[in-house]
Amino acid sequence: MSSDFEGYEQDFAVLTAEITNKIARVPRLPPDEKKQVVANVEKQLEEAKELLEQMDLEVREIPPQSRGMYSNRMRSYKQEMGKLETDFKRSRIAYSDEVRNELLGDDGNSSENQRAHLLDNTERLERSSRRLEAGYQIAVETEQIGQEMLENLSHDREKIQRARERLRETDANLGKSSRVLTGMLRR
Repeated sequence: MSSDFEGYEQDFAVLTAEITNKIARVPRLPPDEKKQVVANVEKQLEEAKELLEQMDLEVREIPPQSRGMYSNRMRSYKQEMGKLETDFKRSRIAYSDEVRNELLGDDGNSSENQRAHLLDNTERLERSSRRLEAGYQIAVETEQIGQEMLENLSHDREKIQRARERLRETDANLGKSSRVLTGMLRR
């Protein structure tokens, strides 16, 4: 199990290094290359998020005794992911100004670029929707499991209370029997 986690860690490290490199290059690239690099970085950020989700699932399967170390790693990876997204947004600010100028200009390719951008956004929204649905399904399943566990615990509690009551009755009956036997022995 930890070998899967370490494999995901290596993939995450390689991917974040590539993303960092591309983010640093974005402001200095010509407009056509910028579009390609920005689109590529967006896809890689999505891949990195998916890797984080896989790593998080692996951590949940690790026994609680050794989970702490992996949880700390996950926290630092999530912070690193947040920093990458912030850096990417900053690098896109300069890029978005150029895109705005391009859209407002007389460039004949702008409608095709807008269409491609809208398609990318639609695809991203669909992926996010699928992820949300999967998360909702997991939450529903977890809630059902929790309800079943609570019902089982409630039944177990009732059994324990009945057994305790029987034990008290048996103890009381033994006390009575002891007094009767003591009385019989005295006679």
